[in-house]
Amino acid sequence: MKPAVIAIDGGNSKTEVLVISDDGVVLGKSRGPGASPQNIGVAACVAALEDLVLEAYPAFGEKPSAVHTSAYLAGLDFPREEEALHAALAARGWSDTLTVGNDTLALLRAGSAGVGVAVVCGAGINGAGVGPDGRVHRFPALGKISGDWGGGYRLGEEALWWAVRAEDGRGPRTALLSAVAGYFDRPTLLDVVQGLHFEEIDPASIHGLCPLLFEVAAAGDEVAQDIVTRFVEEVSVFAAVILRELDLTEDAPEIVLGGGVLTGVGAPVIAEIERRCLKVAPRAVVHVVDVNPVVGAALFGLDTLGASEDAKAALKAATQRV
Repeated sequence: MKPAVIAIDGGNSKTEVLVISDDGVVLGKSRGPGASPQNIGVAACVAALEDLVLEAYPAFGEKPSAVHTSAYLAGLDFPREEEALHAALAARGWSDTLTVGNDTLALLRAGSAGVGVAVVCGAGINGAGVGPDGRVHRFPALGKISGDWGGGYRLGEEALWWAVRAEDGRGPRTALLSAVAGYFDRPTLLDVVQGLHFEEIDPASIHGLCPLLFEVAAAGDEVAQDIVTRFVEEVSVFAAVILRELDLTEDAPEIVLGGGVLTGVGAPVIAEIERRCLKVAPRAVVHVVDVNPVVGAALFGLDTLGASEDAKAALKAATQRV
């Protein structure tokens, strides 16, 4: 019998695939680079996804074949984007049925029954919520043009910006100066700037400054702490707006946090986000997701097929982070 679900979660920096049976057993999995259709186009996205699906489950042969495909990707921010990817995947004929959606919803399902609020921060930042009545509230998440601030790359840029200004005298002294220079293995920030300008340093490496920023802030540096405080406020605002829009402030909604940045910031930062969220919804339950968002895509698939709760529990138990 063919597998029940092909589950796909695709962020801006990585893509994960699970192939599962109808009783929640993981038959295969794979991981690759980001394949957002917004970044690489729909055709390239579908080609990359098919390679990963075949890698996850070689028994498919030359073409995937399952009961349902559950694909949740970054870059599906408007209906027309979802429709374009849905049409392209449907044309490949991988499964009898197909669902396509934004990856933030997969995060929400990974950490809840599918109702509540999710805020994700990886390379970018986004939030989404689903109310008990099925209403959905989302954001475009297109960066600065859609009002966003606080993705991992942007946080890395902030760390670099303040470090450069500390060196040349335009900004306050900060431990970010030596930390950022050390990260790039350059004697000065001017050397870092030149390296980036002349493409001797990969600009993508700026994203790697994000964990460093939180380390410097935790050590007591005021400049770094100010950036982290703004980040906490951004995450909290995402959650607060969704809670109000979906009339969840009087309920006990789950607020699920995920993405590479939020899963790595440490307990004090999460506690401050929780404190701010509880001001808006005092009975809310705030937690960092304990499985990867691809599990949410798989759970959505099992939901669609009417799988048992035992099957869903088995899947979560098998994929929980240690």
